Amino acid sequence: MELIEGAMASPAIYAVIFVLAMLDAVLPAVPSETVVIAAAVFAVSGVPSLSLIILLAAVGAFVGDHLGYGLGRWWLRNGRGGGRLGWAADRMASHLHRRGGALIIAGRFVPGGRTAVVTGAGATGYPLARFSGFAAVAAALWATYSGIIGYLGGAAFESNPAMGLVAGLGVALGVALLGELIRRRPSKRPVAPEPATPGVPELTRQGSA
Repeated sequence: MELIEGAMASPAIYAVIFVLAMLDAVLPAVPSETVVIAAAVFAVSGVPSLSLIILLAAVGAFVGDHLGYGLGRWWLRNGRGGGRLGWAADRMASHLHRRGGALIIAGRFVPGGRTAVVTGAGATGYPLARFSGFAAVAAALWATYSGIIGYLGGAAFESNPAMGLVAGLGVALGVALLGELIRRRPSKRPVAPEPATPGVPELTRQGSA
């Protein structure tokens, strides 16, 4: 904890937050949310600054989303979308066309979802102006959410920052798991029947005499 406290008191923590928030758009294993929450836990004492933590996390996330978007565009321009990847890109394009804003914002809170959505948006040619607007909202919400969770954990256990850190990370993990359960919930939407082929009797199409 002494090492962590020393790191949080250093001005370099702001640069670390920015870089990690940017990189996890293309490297999902980067612990950006963990670092933001940890910094916010110690922000209860006034150092580091909670407002700067949230601001730099949001800006880093916004820049990182555009880095992922750019990689997706590069993939599209180089014609690397055949086979299963092409099929996946077509499905992503369909989802983005119907509910792009919701996907971009919600994907920010799903483990691995951010990478898939932002690179998919670039690979499917999703309009950059619309993407930027939704990415800004997603980055601001994520940074504020992470900062507040950490700050509340630190305030609840002000005399024991380690417990505050555990509490903040536990809440974040619980929210992520809940989101994943909701995402994986089986759809109850009825499957539409296959339309009949013009000029072909229904019984014949089903192989019946």
